[in-house]
Amino acid sequence: MGENYLTKQNISSKTKKWLAGLNVPPSRKEKFKFLPKKSVLLIIDMQEFFLNKKSHAFIPAAKTIVPNINSMIEKYRKREYPIIFTLHALKPGEKPGIMGRWWSDVPRAGSPLSKVYSSLNWKENDITLRKSRYSAFIGTNLDQILKDMEIDTLVITGIMTHLCCESTARDAFMREYEVYFVVDATAAYNETLHVSSLKTLTDGFAMPVKTDTILMEV
Repeated sequence: MGENYLTKQNISSKTKKWLAGLNVPPSRKEKFKFLPKKSVLLIIDMQEFFLNKKSHAFIPAAKTIVPNINSMIEKYRKREYPIIFTLHALKPGEKPGIMGRWWSDVPRAGSPLSKVYSSLNWKENDITLRKSRYSAFIGTNLDQILKDMEIDTLVITGIMTHLCCESTARDAFMREYEVYFVVDATAAYNETLHVSSLKTLTDGFAMPVKTDTILMEV
């Protein structure tokens, strides 16, 4: 069962506390400065399977990050910068493999719970990639799409922090992309998992940022 560790009332103070505890070296801040013109807003698995209270996989904290993600979507649309959504969903006949054995259940393409969360500002013509593994790079053409658009920077949002978001961030880094991980636009089942993932990513894979920073820079 997930914990509602993130609310409208505490998200600002939590974000400030998390960022203060990550201790990004000043030298790294100098080397990695966010340049929005070659960035993509990547929104990972914000679907009914994880945000619908009736789903067994419901993540209580996820609803709190929806306004932040929507605000970045609006800004990226205004600037005509690319946005990519991912949906974790197995197509008919596709075997879930080890993930199915691990979790006992996975979202299936075509089911109501596999769809983009209803309160998210998604449009039919948005680039939307179906995936079946944690990382958005595995089994998709994400890497080629980014290369075709001459993108070198990923702004990662969505769920879950420690699984699909972290796995995607790691894979992006290994493919030579700069990664900016939005700490108040990602969520996990509990704060311990969220924060531990932020610490690991900050140490070796991604620059932690908050929504307001992205909105100011884009």
